[in-house]
Amino acid sequence: MSAPYSRSDVLDRATRNLLTSPPPSWDASDDDMNVKARMIPDGIKPKHAAVLVGLISHGDAFSVLLTQRTAHLSKHAGQIAFPGGRLDDGETPLAAALRETYEETGIEPSFVEPLGYLDGYLTVTGYLVNPVVALLKDGYTLSPHDKEVADIFEVPLAFLLTEKNRETHTREWQGLTRRYYAYPFGERYIWGATAGMIKNLGDRLYGNAPHSA
Repeated sequence: MSAPYSRSDVLDRATRNLLTSPPPSWDASDDDMNVKARMIPDGIKPKHAAVLVGLISHGDAFSVLLTQRTAHLSKHAGQIAFPGGRLDDGETPLAAALRETYEETGIEPSFVEPLGYLDGYLTVTGYLVNPVVALLKDGYTLSPHDKEVADIFEVPLAFLLTEKNRETHTREWQGLTRRYYAYPFGERYIWGATAGMIKNLGDRLYGNAPHSA
């Protein structure tokens, strides 16, 4: 039996547990822990987006590719995110994830091997995000988008999937307390939708995930 979080274990679980196509709706959202402090209106018609959850092989272990947005952006300035963005008209989630990853990081699509999809994730900004889990093959070069990406870095997958490293933090909003997941990692602070998708990655691979597809 493969060791937990080892390369063979993750790939075996990805084959068995990831979705084979992007779900049309969501099973996770920014409001999941905030029943009494909801920000997403009922009956929302979300805009569509996709991100790439890129796995990088280091011997028998994986790390995850993440970006830090530049500080001058009008939205989500300085936050940590997966590469990705809004779908263009007629574009699939996979095509959007590949395009946005190339635009933000310089990683060409030929170095990306898709493995499957996580559950759809609805953000407080009204986006239905389809996360695409993929292997990043050796040989790519990084060229961060100078206006959008301040840094590109890796976090060990084992760190992100170890439950004790996932914290629950709170913020006040309109007199109510909202809760959200966070993964402090050295000087990095991974939180919000990105942290929610990381939790869903762990749920998909190692249990407790919805089985809607």
